[in-house]
Amino acid sequence: MRVVKTVDEMQQASRECRMTGRKIAFVPTMGALHEGHLSLVETAKESADVVAVSIFVNPTQFAPNEDFESYPRDTERDLGILQEMGVDFVFTPTAEEMYPDDHTFFVDEEKISKTLCGVSRPSHFRGVATVCTKLLNIVLPDFLVVGMKDAQQAIILNRLIRNLHFPTELVVAPTVRDEDGLALSSRNKKLTESQRVEALKIYQSLKTAKELTEKGTTNTDRLIAEVTNRMNSLRLRVIYVKAVSLDDMSDIREVVPGQTLIAVAAWVDQIRLIDNIVV
Repeated sequence: MRVVKTVDEMQQASRECRMTGRKIAFVPTMGALHEGHLSLVETAKESADVVAVSIFVNPTQFAPNEDFESYPRDTERDLGILQEMGVDFVFTPTAEEMYPDDHTFFVDEEKISKTLCGVSRPSHFRGVATVCTKLLNIVLPDFLVVGMKDAQQAIILNRLIRNLHFPTELVVAPTVRDEDGLALSSRNKKLTESQRVEALKIYQSLKTAKELTEKGTTNTDRLIAEVTNRMNSLRLRVIYVKAVSLDDMSDIREVVPGQTLIAVAAWVDQIRLIDNIVV
């Protein structure tokens, strides 16, 4: 496994792979790897000849009052895991390497990013779109592998690839959950035992929505009301519960089977979690 720290070295390594006809699959991460990330790496290994993973906590997707400084970091542990998995390249740039002093360009999506998490985090997807544009230009992958847990991000990246004409195919892997159903997230490490009990209400509520649709409920107002009602507690505060189209994250009033996403964001005390389910 080769650890790469500079843009020039990563681009050169990717060009050499492509010149020899090898396909590259790329998994972007912010480190603090868990089984969800590892499932993305396994998907990448099935998709291409060469697997590249980035570890970079991107400062531009955090607002000043968010948890950039406290975001979990353990690069040495992450590198050991990726080496055991047989990853070919790990790109670990510094913030200065990705955003030099003369950096003045950003990428802003004008529609999909303005709903769901984009309402309470208005600068978040600008940072995501910008860093992913940079990473696609640096790693030059044939496949970009992301997870369904971050569904809004996945839809934005699909549109980014299509609108900006990147020669890259997006691969979206299923959400990975713990045995108790909690969607895996690096932020789960911050949860105390009692906070985790509260967090489990998120997935339990989403399952209720799915069960209702399987029994014939198609009105999304009803589904939203049921999920919201089951989630509310003193320590679990709902940010949003939405029923949206998988195509562009727009609100919908009636369920379209297999194309409707029930998406949730909530605070568990001071920890922000998201989850979703397709109905």
